[in-house]
Amino acid sequence: MTTGDESAGSRASLAKDPSEVAEMFDGVARRYDVTNTVLSFGQDRLWRRNTRRALALRPRDVVLDLAAGTAVSTTELATSGATCVAADFSRGMLRAGADRDVPKVAADALHLPFADASFDAATISFGLRNVADVDHALGELRRILKPGGRLVICEFSTPTWRPFRTVYMEYLMKALPAVATKVSSNPAAYVYLAESIREWPDQEGLGARIRAAGFADVDWTDQTGGIVAIHRGVRA
Repeated sequence: MTTGDESAGSRASLAKDPSEVAEMFDGVARRYDVTNTVLSFGQDRLWRRNTRRALALRPRDVVLDLAAGTAVSTTELATSGATCVAADFSRGMLRAGADRDVPKVAADALHLPFADASFDAATISFGLRNVADVDHALGELRRILKPGGRLVICEFSTPTWRPFRTVYMEYLMKALPAVATKVSSNPAAYVYLAESIREWPDQEGLGARIRAAGFADVDWTDQTGGIVAIHRGVRA
């Protein structure tokens, strides 16, 4: 693996070794936001707004935005007036978002550096599928939430209409890496990202894992035909 050499084309394996994943995201940090906007046809902005709305934030809330990347999602959350903390284990991503005026913490989703019951709400967008142990990460999110605290997960999912699902999978595995070659600082990383999306559980599958982690009132709302789903739960 490389250490941020954009020409080397670093990517992680689906084994999701933490050092490989962090290194890969360091390599895409410089153009990460613009690449996401291009690949999602601008839908990333809508998904961020709907994630904020699903959290139902209040001005006195303290919110953890895990896997925040360049903190573009944290900035959206902060429009609610809540105190929003960006956390990510890629220091390169945090540096790329240095001009965004929100607190930033380098943090591993499997070992969050926060006290028990210290947040009113928590969210993770497009990051849960990149951790080595999803169930452990969900347990950590439950631990740092206050009783009754809200969890919102925005993640790629499975289109619900079969013809659209077929077209989407074709785009995901063929067109997405090709487009990334034109706009990303590390196109090889997007091959891994496409593979990780394809391997990710569907809406019901992720909902079951959230329940098993100790969250109640779990439900979800499909976005863009099910390409993305926003899951919600409350710490029991």
